[in-house]
Amino acid sequence: MDKHSGALSGVRIIDLSRVLGGPYCTQVLGDYGADVIKIEPPGGDETRGWGPPFEGDAASYFHGLNRSKRGMAVDLRHPDGKALLLQLLEEADVLVENFKPGTLEKWGLSYEVLSERFPRLIQCRISGFGADGPMGGLPGYDAIIQAMAGLMSVNGEKEGDPLRVGLPIVDIVTGLNAVIGITLALYERTRSGRGQFVEAALFDSGLSLMHPHFPNVFYGGTQPRRTGNEHPNIAPYEVYRTATQPIFLAVGNNVQFTRLCELLECPSVSQDERFASNGARLGHRDDLRAVLESAMANWDGEKLAKQLMHIGVPCGPVLDTSQALAHPHTRHRNMIVNIGHYRGTGSPIKLARTPSHYDTPPPRFAEHTDAILLEAGLTQQQIQQLKAKGVLPEVPVT
Repeated sequence: MDKHSGALSGVRIIDLSRVLGGPYCTQVLGDYGADVIKIEPPGGDETRGWGPPFEGDAASYFHGLNRSKRGMAVDLRHPDGKALLLQLLEEADVLVENFKPGTLEKWGLSYEVLSERFPRLIQCRISGFGADGPMGGLPGYDAIIQAMAGLMSVNGEKEGDPLRVGLPIVDIVTGLNAVIGITLALYERTRSGRGQFVEAALFDSGLSLMHPHFPNVFYGGTQPRRTGNEHPNIAPYEVYRTATQPIFLAVGNNVQFTRLCELLECPSVSQDERFASNGARLGHRDDLRAVLESAMANWDGEKLAKQLMHIGVPCGPVLDTSQALAHPHTRHRNMIVNIGHYRGTGSPIKLARTPSHYDTPPPRFAEHTDAILLEAGLTQQQIQQLKAKGVLPEVPVT
């Protein structure tokens, strides 16, 4: 299986995005065969400097988001840089950008202008709040959206302060929503022959993550609150202590709860009226935790989790990052990618006939400029002239 037979083989993407949401989106598309041309500003994608650790000229942060792409750098503020972008768009299917809304319009590159010249072009904009409305055009950042969309209000210990999720969940989901939007637009184009504008906003994506809290509010539930590791609607569904490492139980029905109690050799617990149904267990959560942790007190956590999973009770040991990477199932699922010195996280999307393919590590700054422009029809002399003008920087401009 190679890139030329990937699900998106033949699709060319011009990627003007930087930092996280956009690069995450285009890395997914590149993993499945799209020819992604990453065009960085003269100073480079700022995540190149978000280290340590570093590998080569870029931080690990950059490496985690930019494989399966070819790289060049263009000063789009220069008239020749703008002309060069338009030339590259002649052979492109998708433009991905996450400039502040209004930036491309200021440069004379609005969607209206681009769609008139390139009617089949799909333009995907990733932004904080969208272009209009009360907060339209304002910059958005993952942690700010976690705060404003309600995520922090339901994350943290019961008596603790609102807490940010410990990874950029909103940025990542926005990137995935952009992938969905782009692939939907590509499919629709096979019928209409026309491109369209695709928008993925961090604010919208943050709100979309609030399940089951928003549905609980919609249907008359109490105001959602922080519950630590507890689930607002299900019990037992949280972390429990064992003799060794803690485990996470996610018991969704009475059959699973009965099996849990049988394995722990306390079958009468499932018949106790306090624990006989999910609603009853929710009402006596503290009592339930005390009973279960007493029964687990002499169990090895990992052994217990394995036995519970094998009898159909969802459970897993609480692992740290190193343990998760070393888990044999991580390797079995091809979730670690190695390309020379590059090491990254594999794609979670599995296609049987056209799987992901990894052959291009994250590009060095402006690494593929000459090759891309020669393909586009420029001569080596023209490329050198553009470099001399500063349109095509070869090292980051600080």
